[in-house]
Amino acid sequence: MNVTRVASLILGLIGGIAGFGGAVFALFVGGIDAAFSVSGTSSIVGLGIAAIFFSLLGLVGGALALNKPKIAGIMMLIAAIGGLISISWGYVVAFPVLLVGGILALVSQKK
Repeated sequence: MNVTRVASLILGLIGGIAGFGGAVFALFVGGIDAAFSVSGTSSIVGLGIAAIFFSLLGLVGGALALNKPKIAGIMMLIAAIGGLISISWGYVVAFPVLLVGGILALVSQKK
């Protein structure tokens, strides 16, 4: 078993879980913002939902790291960049973990 694939699996799972934490925090902040705004809505809620999607993409990418490392690497890189764009500081833990996991998955697919 390839050590870099196992590392990318673990990093993908950790990054996805950390991304969910940041996304839930963004949804919490967006809910408070919506409660106190005049219009009753907040764009932060939409960004938090996008971050949940990217976290799920990172988790799936991590799960695919052993069997399909190229697809897994691309998925984790998209999840890292998309999550950082959507909720920036809320994704500060998940971004580097998913980035390294994605790079490791892409490197491990070469023999």
